[in-house]
Amino acid sequence: MTEQAPEPLTLEAARDLQNALRAEIAPGLSERELDAVEARFGFAFSADHRVFLSAGLPHGSRSWPDWRGGDPEDLAGRLSQPIEGVLFDVEHNGFWHPAWSPRPAGTSDALQIARSELAAVPQLVPVYSHRYLPGTAGECGHPVLSVHQTDIVIYGNDLADYVRNEFAGRASSLPARSTVDFWSYFVHGGPGTDVAMPTPHTPCAVTATEAVRTGPASVASATGRQGRCVQRLGAIRHGTREQLAGAIVAEAERLLAGAWPPLD
Repeated sequence: MTEQAPEPLTLEAARDLQNALRAEIAPGLSERELDAVEARFGFAFSADHRVFLSAGLPHGSRSWPDWRGGDPEDLAGRLSQPIEGVLFDVEHNGFWHPAWSPRPAGTSDALQIARSELAAVPQLVPVYSHRYLPGTAGECGHPVLSVHQTDIVIYGNDLADYVRNEFAGRASSLPARSTVDFWSYFVHGGPGTDVAMPTPHTPCAVTATEAVRTGPASVASATGRQGRCVQRLGAIRHGTREQLAGAIVAEAERLLAGAWPPLD
């Protein structure tokens, strides 16, 4: 990976980037507002993230964190999600970072050690949806990471590259710098991490246990239930709007009256 740092983001460049966004742009956050957010939630914006938010505050979609008037619980949840995702994989999928002390046999003990280790890693700060920037005060040029548990990939070499990639389809061909050791481990693939395979999950699961099973039987079971329901709804094709609505309501009532998850 190249070690050449990107140019610092300017207010003018940030405003140009925001013109490409599919979002409303409110007035940017003042220095006082940015400082207040950092103090309230206990993290620091990176330098380019700070400039981006000073240029304007994207809003109008839940995917954009509202650092000015958003629900504090929602913002806190977004900030904690990367760590909670790693802990989920420690508990359910056997993840263990090689730099940590040996994993204990008990899950609760393993979670306690993992949580203690994770308290020292750089905070990831949400940019848009589950895209994050490392929060390191005064630094710029971090890659933007797409984070889902320990399935972590680079979505832009830096913030500007990310915006062009996500919203304009114009990504740089240059490799990104490795800037934060702990999170870079997942991107580049350390010992025991297969970065080609995301965290296993079953998209049609109806329980948390089923969601983390990886065998074909569990996938077939969940997919089969969903498929049968879709087939029944798909058969409702003809009639007036009232007739169609009545048939859909009847199917919903059948599902609600029976066992859950549905057996047929």
